Amino acid sequence: MPPIKLKPRPSAGHIGARQIYEALRDQIMARVYGSDGQLPSSRALAGEMGVARSTVTVAYEQLAAEGFIETRHGARPRVARAVVERERTRVAAYAPARKVRLSRFGERLRQDPPRWTEPPRGLVANFRYGELSPSDFPVLAWKKAVTAAMARRPERLAYDDPCGSLRLRTALQGYLWRSRSVRCEVDQIVVVNGSQQGLDICARLLLDSGDHFVMEDPGYQMARHTFAATGAKTVPVPVDADGLETERLAGVEARLAYVTPSHQYPLGGVMPIRRRHQLLAWARRNDAYVIEDDYDSEYRYDTRPIPPLHALEGSGNVIYLGTVSKTLSPTLRIGYLVVPAGLRPLFAAAKQVMDRHTPLVEQEALAAMLESGAYDSHVRRVRRRNAERQQALLGALRRRFGDRVRIEGAAAGLHVVAWFDHLPHKREDALIAAARAKGVGIYPVSALRVGPRRTRTVGLVMGYSGLEVAQIERGCKLLAQAAAELD
Repeated sequence: MPPIKLKPRPSAGHIGARQIYEALRDQIMARVYGSDGQLPSSRALAGEMGVARSTVTVAYEQLAAEGFIETRHGARPRVARAVVERERTRVAAYAPARKVRLSRFGERLRQDPPRWTEPPRGLVANFRYGELSPSDFPVLAWKKAVTAAMARRPERLAYDDPCGSLRLRTALQGYLWRSRSVRCEVDQIVVVNGSQQGLDICARLLLDSGDHFVMEDPGYQMARHTFAATGAKTVPVPVDADGLETERLAGVEARLAYVTPSHQYPLGGVMPIRRRHQLLAWARRNDAYVIEDDYDSEYRYDTRPIPPLHALEGSGNVIYLGTVSKTLSPTLRIGYLVVPAGLRPLFAAAKQVMDRHTPLVEQEALAAMLESGAYDSHVRRVRRRNAERQQALLGALRRRFGDRVRIEGAAAGLHVVAWFDHLPHKREDALIAAARAKGVGIYPVSALRVGPRRTRTVGLVMGYSGLEVAQIERGCKLLAQAAAELD
């Protein structure tokens, strides 16, 4: 007799007829008993389950009433052949056609889909970029702000401004000015569901199939996927220690350029002022837009944040993109765009078509934290903690690898790039596998390149904001052991 797997109940207690009914029904539909097989007798099943026979009888009566089984006095219940055949016919009728007809957008996504993998669990240390430590989240401040937002009784329950809560946009206007020197009108700010939606709106409004867009190489792959899904073509431009090599834009015709000038992702370079003006001049000549992703500007450990492109003269073609994913949590899905005034109605319309507006409770809570100064206080606190984590990582890498490791991008952000010049690129997969076997997650720079061009040596993007100091120390020790096995 097949074992009966009961569905868990939210509260403890004895096994009931309903649980037995659901378990048997699921097994019948899964053809555990075949198309007309026999179920155990009520006496045998009651003994196995440790319940009264009457409990099993009630479950069998319900199955019979719904047509799942047939009962006959003196015989064991039998699966009703008709119900199994009917389910098979229903599934076949709704099975997808062999060739699904998709839009061109759908076909492009199918041919070049972004990859999402379940974050590995149980690792000693996972140096994956973009994760934050749960201990850093301001639980009390956020709870207080959300509770206040929920308690505020609205005049009506209705859709709101697609550009976002006026209260939040006003608070963001002040924050951007004091923290990033970004001057803008409240109406230029559009609140979005994370920076990814901001990129999607830009792609839909600014690119057509066959257009070209400039991408940093290596760069943020989700941005590339978003733009390429429109049918536009990627123009990869290399980056060096100073970010995008703007001299290479000569002769390039494109509708937009995506850049991370304050902290190039992933190599960490900061674009100097000369290149910034070259980029803006290129945009003006080509009537193109520059999307400035200022994704982690709050984290600078040596000097004040570099003023963004948006703050420079001649920046009328710049769309500024910010997020709270690196300060509060990527799970909140709150980001914002600062768009040229002439584009504001189009961005508002696109946001309304997509999802009406970003959830209001979270917007109001963030606005309250910005107004009270709680957000700024939180940023200062997590900046200190991440500076400590970064120093722990740099120290551990130097102790374990000495002059065999070369670090880039440590002036800002939540990750560094570690180059292991003694390991040729062909050993990259072996190092990743050896580290994973020891419980360490590592991620290569090569995965973030647009084209097939490879690095000569192994380079790793090492995030530290989701780890504690002890994990960083232990992870680097195990990584060194994995690397030693390859020598």
